[in-house]
Amino acid sequence: MHQIIFYFIIGILIFGYLFDQFLDYLNATKRSSVLPDELKEIYDDEKYKKSQDYEKANYRFSIVTSSFNLVLILIFLYISGFAVIDEIARYYTSNIILIALIFFGIIMFASDILHIPFEIYDTFVIEKKFEFNKTTPKTFILDKIKGWILTALIGGGLLALITWFYDSVGNTFWIYAWIAVSIFTIFMNMFYTTLIVPLFNKLSPLEDGQLKDQITEFCSKVDFKLNNIYKIDGSKRSTKANAYFSGLGKKKKIVLFDTLIEKLSIEEVVAVLSHEVGHYKKKHTLISIVTAIIQTGLTLYILSLFVGNPDLSKALGSDIPGFHLGLITFGFLYSPISTIIGLFLNIISRKNEYAADQFASEKYKGKHLQDALKKLSVNNLSNLTPHPLYVFFNYSHPTLLQRLRFIKTFNN
Repeated sequence: MHQIIFYFIIGILIFGYLFDQFLDYLNATKRSSVLPDELKEIYDDEKYKKSQDYEKANYRFSIVTSSFNLVLILIFLYISGFAVIDEIARYYTSNIILIALIFFGIIMFASDILHIPFEIYDTFVIEKKFEFNKTTPKTFILDKIKGWILTALIGGGLLALITWFYDSVGNTFWIYAWIAVSIFTIFMNMFYTTLIVPLFNKLSPLEDGQLKDQITEFCSKVDFKLNNIYKIDGSKRSTKANAYFSGLGKKKKIVLFDTLIEKLSIEEVVAVLSHEVGHYKKKHTLISIVTAIIQTGLTLYILSLFVGNPDLSKALGSDIPGFHLGLITFGFLYSPISTIIGLFLNIISRKNEYAADQFASEKYKGKHLQDALKKLSVNNLSNLTPHPLYVFFNYSHPTLLQRLRFIKTFNN
């Protein structure tokens, strides 16, 4: 049985790789030298060509990285690499929690080290070539170190807790793990911007002025109580612009990138914010949290049905059953289900984006939102003509042209 599981994992990995390559290829074939009519007034020929060159560079880079990842994991599986790391962990301790921590610590740290050259090339070659990168080597190194520490503390803490649940109560561990992960999910949604973001970026209240006044006026108009409007120094790492919403209730926050404020007019920034407010007013934020919690519970329940099966450990080359080995094997086997779930979540997400666009168009001005989306697309060198199948499988947002045409129907 364990051999069947092993070859099934190989099949999943190869099929996933080939399918992704197929979608990427289809997407590449949709590139057009003809600029869509809706964008001709803001996209000059030189800028449009640059956006296509950026897309080509990322496409070629993705082929290299995905191929490297596939070859690496196939070799690792062939030489029973997971079993070797398991033996190393067991050499130092017999404690199930410490074994899991050492096992995953070695895997994640080694994987991250192997991928650093690709991250460096992406950040300091591709992103720099297209004038996006603002990350200094010092910031890159500090980000890495901080990321490792947070992964060890947060990821390690959750792993230790879940392993302890399994060791203490057996297959019913999923209930306790679900409760713990759910509490953590809600906590992070409430306090991520307050606790985690400041470790990487400077977060400051939006200063008084016309922008803040117009934001306050809009929020009052739509009965949206918001006292926490922040500006973040996104320009520390990239010229790309963004904004996001976090938190619930009194802890809700709007975070505007300084690059967004710099590149858009005041009306356009308010339009972007009105879209984010739309998500909250339509309860998309709350629904997404509830959905994530339900999905986590379902995943943990399915995990509990299989994780104790010794064949999962044997499939990775180990004759000694282990919870951590079962987690790895389950992760491989569950990936097709996760992909299907992600597909439906993307469909819902795209629907929610339209709803938020409609809210912004009706409560503010659709024209300003259209202008903002156009400018952001130009600034980020977004792909204007993605293949529909690629969009269906990979996009959580509708394409730019789909959104512009949808907002146009409100004629304001």
